[in-house]
Amino acid sequence: MTSKFIVYIFLIGILVSCSGTKMVNEKTSKNPIFTGWYADPEGVVFNNEYWIYPTYSATYGEQLFFDAFSSKDLVKWKKHSKILDTTIIKWARQAMWAPAAIEKNGKYYLFFSANDVQRPSRDSWDPNNDINHFGGIGIAIADSPAGPFKDYLGKPLISDFYNDAQPIDQFAFKDTDGTHYLFYGGWSHCNLGILNDDFTGFVPWESGETFREITPEGYVEGPFMFIRNNIYYFMWSEGGWTNDSYKVAYAMADKVTGPFKKIGTILEMDKSIATGAGHNSVLNTPGTDDWYMVYHRRPIPNEGRDHRVTCIDKLEFNHDGTIKNVKMTFEGVTANKIGSKK
Repeated sequence: MTSKFIVYIFLIGILVSCSGTKMVNEKTSKNPIFTGWYADPEGVVFNNEYWIYPTYSATYGEQLFFDAFSSKDLVKWKKHSKILDTTIIKWARQAMWAPAAIEKNGKYYLFFSANDVQRPSRDSWDPNNDINHFGGIGIAIADSPAGPFKDYLGKPLISDFYNDAQPIDQFAFKDTDGTHYLFYGGWSHCNLGILNDDFTGFVPWESGETFREITPEGYVEGPFMFIRNNIYYFMWSEGGWTNDSYKVAYAMADKVTGPFKKIGTILEMDKSIATGAGHNSVLNTPGTDDWYMVYHRRPIPNEGRDHRVTCIDKLEFNHDGTIKNVKMTFEGVTANKIGSKK
């Protein structure tokens, strides 16, 4: 009787322990935070919900749409399938990349790049096969963060090369005075433009130029900006997106235009967890000093160029405002519902 009772208590203990472990796990987001191959995630808060707009990570010819994901607590994510695709954006034929969303006057604008536009060569350009010679950065508009989105301009907002920056990887930013800016650029050049009031074009700088180059040391692509304690944090990706050298660096400034002097890298591969970590954005829980790094990384082992997943981990700061190195995890972050903290 005694031995059976002890075994019984032991088994109950195991069950309780397992149950408790499951409950704890359910309170964290885990990484990746949703299934599927997704990269270049843009995190933003709309209507007391967290939203993530990523690139569908596949061959260029398969990148014909965008999905979105929403969450009330960072743990449970809802998928919104094909909020925008090439049946809506008629000029987009492939390589729909890096969506960036922003709200203005009750409308939701989704900036994106398409077609992996290249400089045309006079010797090689074929007007019947100009898929890589026409494209750039476009805009879609909707009444809801989940869409349905429609083409806002019917053509790219930016299709030419300025300051040698490829027109990709755009990020829309609203400054404290209400001015909207667009950061963008691949091929190791980053431009900054002032969006006009209706997002149909740009207001020239005082110099008369449409775009000001703000490229910091080491910049490759993936610009992002946020403000904390009146400090402007500018982030970007370095290295090669197809390999382990990919990483995130940052600078700090007292205004949106910089100058941006590189402070260091804060996210890179950890061979015990993942490689190729980069192309990030940042989420803040409104009304708190809780910050999160949203980024993509490559699982280990990785068997394909496009095998990238979206993850989230804590973003923390030192007393002087500099950013601590981001620790990649499999657990992700704990639940944090907007408005739950007073």
